[in-house]
Amino acid sequence: MLPWRHIPGFSRSQKPHRSQKSPKARRSARTSRGLLPALALTVAMTAVPTAAEAASADASVSSGWNNYSCKPSAQHPRPVVLVHGTLGNSIDNWLGFAPNLVKRGYCVFSLDYGQLPLVPFFHGLNRIDKSAEQLSAYVDRVLAATGAQKVDMVGHSQGGMMPRYYLKFLGGAPKVNALVGLAPTNHGTTLSGLTKLLDYFPGAGDLIAKAAPGLMDQVAGSDFIKRLNEGGDTVPGVHYTVIATKYDEVATPYSTAFLSGPDVKNVVLQDLCRTDISEHLAIGLTDGLAFHEAVNALDPEHATPTTCESDD
Repeated sequence: MLPWRHIPGFSRSQKPHRSQKSPKARRSARTSRGLLPALALTVAMTAVPTAAEAASADASVSSGWNNYSCKPSAQHPRPVVLVHGTLGNSIDNWLGFAPNLVKRGYCVFSLDYGQLPLVPFFHGLNRIDKSAEQLSAYVDRVLAATGAQKVDMVGHSQGGMMPRYYLKFLGGAPKVNALVGLAPTNHGTTLSGLTKLLDYFPGAGDLIAKAAPGLMDQVAGSDFIKRLNEGGDTVPGVHYTVIATKYDEVATPYSTAFLSGPDVKNVVLQDLCRTDISEHLAIGLTDGLAFHEAVNALDPEHATPTTCESDD
């Protein structure tokens, strides 16, 4: 389950009373919660979506998330575009972080991209260059609706990497102030070594590439990854933040997330809190430390230290 504070309609009076727990117990609860949501999501991704999942989109609009009448404030002048990961979608991937940002007064938007025919709900599977074209059109839509000059972006997994194609090849840099990646696959992934199995099954890679090209595009050493990073990881004018976890089992090695270049901040969660055990899914879904650090990147003038006691 998601932590209580991320569940729409959950009364604050129902939350556990913090004074009933010692600081050590609270830290243990906070760091261990990363594994449970990850396991729950893994199970959920094999299930048929329910009516409640479909209704979550309507709930997000009513709460100010994906509300195209939202106008950015002087305190938060840029709308935030959230970019889901592979097999994610615009709602489920952000049930934790989007309400967090709305509560802080941001205009928050999230898109679906990389859809394949006859594959509902689980997106990010199409060619990544085509997904970047969808992102480009979506950013233009958000800018037109809000009247803002630029957006900030936060992406999880593929969603932290794919926007870089938009910035580098599709003219997106002048429209984006900051890109924050949560466990992004910036330099491809070995998927904990599983991609090496493709060497033992001739033709398997081609079959996967035809069925779900967005998967093969993210394999370390793919033509897409080579093109994306050729000539440098970054483009001028954009502030980059990468938030990674040592326990990542999907974007591997976890250092694949790191970027090189000016105006880059690479962060490892365990350097902020050694007892944080969130892995690839939890860092984008429920991890309060990752959320806190991402908010710092969105509003660096009002940043506060991210520690084991950070509780976003």
